[in-house]
Amino acid sequence: MRKPDPEDQGAKVVSTDDHPTLGKLLRRLRDRNGWTLKQMSAETGIPVSTLSKVEHDRLTLTYDKLLQVSQKLGIRVSELFAEPEEREEERVFTARRSLGTVDRAVRVTTDNYDYHYMCPELRRKRMIPILTTIRAKTVKEFGQLVRHPGEEYVHVLEGTIVVHTEFYDPVTVHQGEGIYIDSDMGHAYVVADGCEEARVLGVCASGESDHEHSIMNAL
Repeated sequence: MRKPDPEDQGAKVVSTDDHPTLGKLLRRLRDRNGWTLKQMSAETGIPVSTLSKVEHDRLTLTYDKLLQVSQKLGIRVSELFAEPEEREEERVFTARRSLGTVDRAVRVTTDNYDYHYMCPELRRKRMIPILTTIRAKTVKEFGQLVRHPGEEYVHVLEGTIVVHTEFYDPVTVHQGEGIYIDSDMGHAYVVADGCEEARVLGVCASGESDHEHSIMNAL
């Protein structure tokens, strides 16, 4: 068997289907900028071999790696999943709308989670809605706690989960309940005893814009 490639850390094996894939979107982003794989690697800090495998849908990137790419490129994570659009003049207000359906979502599969990034056609979103199936049953199985800039809210749709965080005791969250955390605190979501998997809806905010403060000032 082939030994694990150390350059692939932070990336997971992915199976493809009819959903839009991260590989296609990443390749489209590279083409828009006129970059070679080597140039994109230099811009993002992701090894060339990993980028190549992602573009060919042989690997995918975990959320913290997606944040790394977006921060290096100076864009929001949501723009990684958006279709290209013509630049528009700045407007005082927006009136966007998008119906979120699983068949139009961008699917990212890891060992612990099966993500569906909803409403990918909207660019420059301040919130990232993610429908997630959780499979990991223990923190040991999950691995190292993840952390990334921003905040997140997770609401349990099906099953029961246990939330492990860096500074608090584990807490059980049942169907119909939710939890809000600072994302730069190490955290992991695993299924509770007796559950094979759980389904949650999470909303991540990157912290790049003070969205709540802007809304309060507008009231």
